[in-house]
Amino acid sequence: MVGEESGGGAAARMQRVCLFLCGDVMTGRGIDQILAHAGRAQLFEPYVRSATDYVKLAERATGKLPSPAAFAYPWGDALAVLAQRQPHARIVNLETAVTTSDAHCPDKSIHYRMHPANLACLTEAGIDCCVLANNHVLDWGRTGLDETLRSLHDAGIGTAGAGRNAAQAGAPAIVDIAGQGRVLVYAYGSETAGVPQAWAASARQAGINFLPDISRQSADGIASDVARGRIAGDVVVISLHWGGNWGFDVSRAERAFAQRLIDAGAADVVHGHSSHHIRGIEIYRGKPVLYGCGDFLNDYEGIPGHENYRPDLTLMYFPVVNPASGALVEFTAVPMQIRHFRVVHAPDEGAAWLHATLSRESAGYGVEVVRDERTNTFTLRW
Repeated sequence: MVGEESGGGAAARMQRVCLFLCGDVMTGRGIDQILAHAGRAQLFEPYVRSATDYVKLAERATGKLPSPAAFAYPWGDALAVLAQRQPHARIVNLETAVTTSDAHCPDKSIHYRMHPANLACLTEAGIDCCVLANNHVLDWGRTGLDETLRSLHDAGIGTAGAGRNAAQAGAPAIVDIAGQGRVLVYAYGSETAGVPQAWAASARQAGINFLPDISRQSADGIASDVARGRIAGDVVVISLHWGGNWGFDVSRAERAFAQRLIDAGAADVVHGHSSHHIRGIEIYRGKPVLYGCGDFLNDYEGIPGHENYRPDLTLMYFPVVNPASGALVEFTAVPMQIRHFRVVHAPDEGAAWLHATLSRESAGYGVEVVRDERTNTFTLRW
């Protein structure tokens, strides 16, 4: 089925909360360098010592980049899509620190940071919540995390999955929707996605909301936390940074964990990310599980490898949920491409690849993906 409602009118619209979800938004490093307030370019990577090298690689691949670029530039065509769809809550996984800290994590080889003065590149897109439970938010130490939290909150952007102590890291971001309730976003970072256990927040130490395993017990613990915080009419998103960067396979343990989150009453939407490419979508008991959203914005252009996964292709995900029941009403997605450090509409061959791949990877869950070439939209049927 498409969803539980098809009727129009004001009453039906009041029972529809539309979310915008996407995968990793990596506005640090090369993208930070083309914005108006580029931070210090020094890197500590094995082969790259300056973030400007990523700009040069991209320019070699697709031509000269604007400098400085407008804050809206990285979002490209996505801004028009958002303006048309008008989602009630815009939720991204922000995979960068927002800081001027130079205290890079010595145990990691890749470090992302964006200058706080460039935060307008997020407010230009009207982002409501940045998920921070990932493997880059502490790249520049706990000083960098503190500045990240302060900068985002000062800009009016909610955060989930990181905090100055465990209680803050485990608390949900709350997006209030006038007349239609709230969206609660709980976020968790897993070691399977490269999140160091040492980054876990504690009673006296800042850090991320660390997910020790994907057992039934952990799922039930999340459900207990959600039960304490939700009220009738809340839509709950469980955002998980989990799994490897490459590969379409969803493990039996991952699927069981996602399903248990739904069975235990924790999740209306499971928002998975970490993979650099899209993975399949399951609709379980009327609720969506996005096993991997793929990268949404990065500075990888010009870097060879993994071309068969098409990491340049991505999706804007728009699940619509009935807040009264938590059931999925409809689910559409818009095919996009990361090109020239910005998100643009996917070309026809790219949209066809995304359609074929999402169809193949979701078919085993009983989900059909219908492509409307006229409107450049995918619609899920289940």
